[in-house]
This record gives sequence, C-alpha cells and structure tokens, in this order.
Amino acid sequence: MKLYNTITGEKEEVTPLDGKTLKIYVCGPTVYNLIHIGNARTLVVFDTLRRYLKYRGQDVFYVQNFTDVDDKIIRKANATGQTASEVAEAAIADYFIDAESLNIIKADVHPKVTETMDEIISVVQSLVDSGHAYVNSTGVYFKVDSFRNYGSLSKMPLEALRDNAGGRIPDGEEKNDPMDFAVWKTAKPGEPMWDSPFGAGRPGWHIECSAMARRYIGETLDIHGGGADLIFPHHENECAQSECANGKPLARMWVHSAMLFINNEKMAKSKGNFKLVREIAEEYGGAAIRFMLLSANYRSQMNFNCDVMDAAKNSLKRISGSVAALAALDSETDSGDIRPEVAETARVAKSVFIDAMDDDLNTANGLAAIFDLVRQANTLLSDKLSASERALLKDTLLELTGVLGLDVTTTDEIPSEITLLADKRAEARQSRNFALADTLKKEILDKGFTLEDTKQGTIIKKK
Repeated sequence: MKLYNTITGEKEEVTPLDGKTLKIYVCGPTVYNLIHIGNARTLVVFDTLRRYLKYRGQDVFYVQNFTDVDDKIIRKANATGQTASEVAEAAIADYFIDAESLNIIKADVHPKVTETMDEIISVVQSLVDSGHAYVNSTGVYFKVDSFRNYGSLSKMPLEALRDNAGGRIPDGEEKNDPMDFAVWKTAKPGEPMWDSPFGAGRPGWHIECSAMARRYIGETLDIHGGGADLIFPHHENECAQSECANGKPLARMWVHSAMLFINNEKMAKSKGNFKLVREIAEEYGGAAIRFMLLSANYRSQMNFNCDVMDAAKNSLKRISGSVAALAALDSETDSGDIRPEVAETARVAKSVFIDAMDDDLNTANGLAAIFDLVRQANTLLSDKLSASERALLKDTLLELTGVLGLDVTTTDEIPSEITLLADKRAEARQSRNFALADTLKKEILDKGFTLEDTKQGTIIKKK
C-alpha cells in the first residue's frame, strides 16, 4: 500500500519501522463540545486506514489522543461554573457516543494531556537543557530559528512565516521572536496548573502531542495523521520540538485529510454553518455520514450539504437492498455449485477494491468497485442463482463494505428489483436511449418509488 506523505510530497510504501507493527498517531479532538462533521472526516479516514491495513494482514498499534487542557476548555469551565476536568470528561463521553454512531473503533490507547504531564515536563526540560527553548516570566518558549528544517512540512520558509506574522507578539507573552511558541505557560488565576521546574503552569498545545506520541509509541512514529488544517502551526511545531528533543524525526510519514466545506463555505461558528455529527446523525444516521465522508478521496476537499447526504443514504440502501436480496434464499434453490462466471465476478470486485485502496486509500474507487458488484449481483439475481452463489456474492459485499466500516445490514432498503431497474435506466441514459429510460422510470414510479437525478447520482425514494 502507498500513501501520500505530506513532508516529501510523494506517495510512499507503507512499512513498519520495526518490520512488524505499524505505529500510527492521530490528533484527536479538543474536548469541550460535541464533535462536528469536519472532525468526523479525519476520524473516519484514519479509522478506515486502520481497518484496511489490518484487513491486509498488517499489525497496527493505533493511538488517538484527547486534548483535555486548552483555552477553549478553560473558558467553557469558567462560563459554566464547572472545572476544566468536568467539561473535558463530559465531552469525552459524548465523543464516544458519536464515534460509535460512525462505527469508529476505539484506539488501542486514548491518551489525555492531564495523564501525560510528567512526560511533557521531561520534553520541555530537554529543550531547555539543549538550548532550543528559553524560560521567562510568562512561560517557556521554543526557539524556531534553532531548528534549521523549520517550515519543511508546511513548505513555508521561516522568513516568509515570520513576515506573515507581522512582528506581532500576543499580549501576555514575552517572546524573542514572533514565531517562537509556548511549550509551557505560566499559571494564571482561574486556570488548572501543575508544578514544574519552570514554575507552576500548564503545557502549550503543540508539546502535548509530541509528549503523548513519545510516551505511547516512541521517538519515531510510522504515520502521524490529522486534518490538513493542522499542518501549520501544530504539526510543523511538533516536527521541530520533537526532533530537537530526541534527535530523530517525529514521523516517517505525515498523512493529512483535506478540509470539509458546508454549502461551498468553510465551516465557521461566526457564519453559523457549524454542523455537529449528533444533529446530522439524528436525521440521516451515522452510516450515511460515514459513507458520505468516504465517497471522495481523503485528500480532496469535500462539500457537505443535504443533497450529498440524501445521495449517501440512498446509496447505502442500494447496497443493503442487494445484500438482503442475496440473503433471502429461495427454498426451491439448492446449495449448488458456484459457476466460474459468478466466482469471477466476486474475485474481480475484490481485486479492483484492493487496487483502489492500495493506491493512497482511494475509498471513492473502492466504493465504485462495490457498486459494480451490486449492479452485477442484481443482474445475476434475475437468473436462478444457487444458494452457494448467493452466499458468495453476499459475503463479498459484506467483506468489502466491512473494510470501510459501513453497516449495510439495515432493513430500510430499496428492493433489488427497483435498483436493477434504476441501473438499467442509468445505462439507457448513458447510451442516449431516452425512450427506454423514460419507460423504465415509469415502471419504477408505478411500483411506488420516485427518482431524483442529482449531481451526486440518482436518488430513489419510496413514495
């Protein structure tokens, strides 16, 4: 399998450093609120990567953190009269509810900042001792110009970054350079704090992930994942401080999922277009959200709206309808042999799916392979398939959708008879046989279903 490595700009073979277990660290949410659909894309992408690697026989150790010390958590705690810990723990509990609805498997370890404080302080101390960080009355700051490769991940030279910063230093900070960043913040009233050799305080955001990754995986990760919005400054700063502390690169591969837009606009609370997973799942279900997020390559920007969710829900119904039809064995059908052409249909679907996923986790093409199998299975159902042939096709569909974490065993499906007619109509339209397409559409309408042609495909609904 190959994945696109952000730091090299190339697709590279995925191999474990130790030759056995692939170690992956993914930046998880800051826990102060319910997760939104943008969070969900990153979580679903890397959950799918983990599933696929295991499907291909690769042992994986998967770490996804919770940032449970942060300005946003502190502000919410002060506003609600709770402690920061109470805010964080409630949000973590909510996270697992939403993650379960998206069929996301729990990580092997879910570290928290508050449980990694000794490691954080140790990393900060090593940076101070080696001259890569300095201490003053407002905290401990990493010296970016002490790391000659700063900007290599984001592909932005330090001088250009410094110019963009405009020489501004936020109030309450005493930095030697506007680009320097806090690895430890001096305690302030109303904030949680821990004792350290640099005085009471709390860690900066970037140092937290470096320390959690080092504690649970080691000095060098096989893959560090996260959303593209984290490339700068978070991951850039992780790169710098970790290499300066350990003398080794933090990660062999950096993998990032692209941004998710809503109605062609970037998500922002100020615009009121911030969509939570919880509210979307209530209307469409978690499986449809997961399908939608996997319907495009993870490095492609996606646009979320009602049309794509309707299309996702309808697509899941097509698959589940085919699975249900294959599972409904006719009592008159004996077990029988599997004919070569049926076996080849299943084999080719599997091969095309694996080729797609091996090429930079191309879930869009993986889904295309699944739908091609659905189409062929629906066509074969018009023949008299043996029980063994039905079982083979059904099990192949369940195997491939299972790799993607998609539940297609629901009962709210479109009958295979209808999806077969819709497939024939699509073929007729593609060959510009519009008279046949209209006839097939009328037949679908007469059977109690409607068709809606959208940019995302044809949506079938029960009247």
